[in-house]
Amino acid sequence: MTSLNNAVVLITGANGGIGREFVREALARGASKVYATARHPRTWDDDRIIPLALDVTDPASIGAAAEAAQDITVLINNAGASPASASLLTLPEDEIRSNVETNFFGPLRLARAFAPLLKEQEAAAMVNIHSLLSWYATAGVYSVSKAALWSATNALRLELAPEGVHVLGVHVGWVDTAMAAHTTDPKLPPAVMVSRVFDALEAGEYEVLADEASARVKAGLSAGIVELYPQLKTPTA
Repeated sequence: MTSLNNAVVLITGANGGIGREFVREALARGASKVYATARHPRTWDDDRIIPLALDVTDPASIGAAAEAAQDITVLINNAGASPASASLLTLPEDEIRSNVETNFFGPLRLARAFAPLLKEQEAAAMVNIHSLLSWYATAGVYSVSKAALWSATNALRLELAPEGVHVLGVHVGWVDTAMAAHTTDPKLPPAVMVSRVFDALEAGEYEVLADEASARVKAGLSAGIVELYPQLKTPTA
């Protein structure tokens, strides 16, 4: 189990709606320091928050962040990107690569850079934010990149467990942030999502199904492909 009390937390994508909530809730639960990272970090009105420039697609930027945050005990891979189009067939290849760089290679590079530091701490942890779309391929390249991250989380968990580093994977559908402004589907408030993530982390759980939609999709994986994707059903005459 990993307590947030006196933890030193690094959060990627800290400027966004979910990231800001991770910062707020980590401090509310007793974190002694939070590295709030973003490509262009904002200013904060709390001395416990350390703004830190970080581009998750730039290995040099990641290396600099690891050098600056030597005391980290919890890494939260929250930063992500969604392309304008989901199509694997028509989206330009450079945009596909860009999405995979952000959603898969970014968190993986962070894990590789910070794992040596986390191994030195007691009750250290890594939290990777996936999506229910890592199990549900309706978002094309976004689903593909998040599925890769989910698989990497499982592999990292097995590799880091003997080193005392707990790895938590998070699945969630729409969260009520700017990224979801275009949809009228049900949205989870960021505060609810983050609270569920930290509750799971402190309870020593390995996976969070943060909303009903994620639980429903996971349950559907045990059914056949046509049940999961009814659009594949052959029309009856």
